[in-house]
Amino acid sequence: MNLLFAIDDRVTEQLITALYSIKENTSTKNYSVYVLQDKKLLATPRIIQVCKALGMTYHPLIIRDNQFANAPVTDRYPKTIYYRLLAYKYLPQNMKRILYLDVDVLVINDLKKLYNMDFDGYWYAAASHVALDVTDSLNKIRLGNYDAETYFNSGMMMMNLPAIREYVKAEDIVGYIRIKNLALFLPDQDILNGLYGQHIKQVPDEIYNYDARMNPLYYAKSNGEWDLDWVIDHTAVLHFCGRDKPWRPEYKERFSGLYKHYQHKARRIK
Repeated sequence: MNLLFAIDDRVTEQLITALYSIKENTSTKNYSVYVLQDKKLLATPRIIQVCKALGMTYHPLIIRDNQFANAPVTDRYPKTIYYRLLAYKYLPQNMKRILYLDVDVLVINDLKKLYNMDFDGYWYAAASHVALDVTDSLNKIRLGNYDAETYFNSGMMMMNLPAIREYVKAEDIVGYIRIKNLALFLPDQDILNGLYGQHIKQVPDEIYNYDARMNPLYYAKSNGEWDLDWVIDHTAVLHFCGRDKPWRPEYKERFSGLYKHYQHKARRIK
């Protein structure tokens, strides 16, 4: 299983927690972990140590070009988030598929079915959270893509690399940033939806990109079926979207104890 992350030095512990949760709950035996970064991570020795202990192979991908020098960045959205848009440039050319994950996730059930899915001609597979929101039409207007089925969250993406190599071009992305700069609220996610939303296969978010902030809405949407027991039994990817993060001491939301348990176990890896 090929895994892809894009991080900087601020979230290396979160990467390790995510990797531990994947290893604990996914039935695949062999993992290759690719980490996009703009300079060698300070915690590289620890990441190598953890990957070795988990039976994973670590592949740092240090980006030395300046492709996104003028792209909008913030504290929450550093330059590294853009690298996943052109990840195919830095990955092995014979690679067919890879799973991208944000580091603010926990994997609590098997990823194997997701990873081996049929792309059905789509370039990506991702989940949408708009069933819990009302902004779908507004996003289409804002981003200028009326052919997209919905607005996708980019925190979990299966990538069909042969198709992406053929159709996703750096000049299109840079040009879109230049035109839409001020309209990009969630920069790389907006670009993905604005340019390629119609080429993304939708997978169920309650399984593969469960927004931990929204558990009351999931419960209501399912008429009470998707309760805590259902999530523990069925959800593969818990995603801690938004500003409040479960590794912070003040975080007290529903899945805080679950995250802190995995974090504690990951810290003990030697």
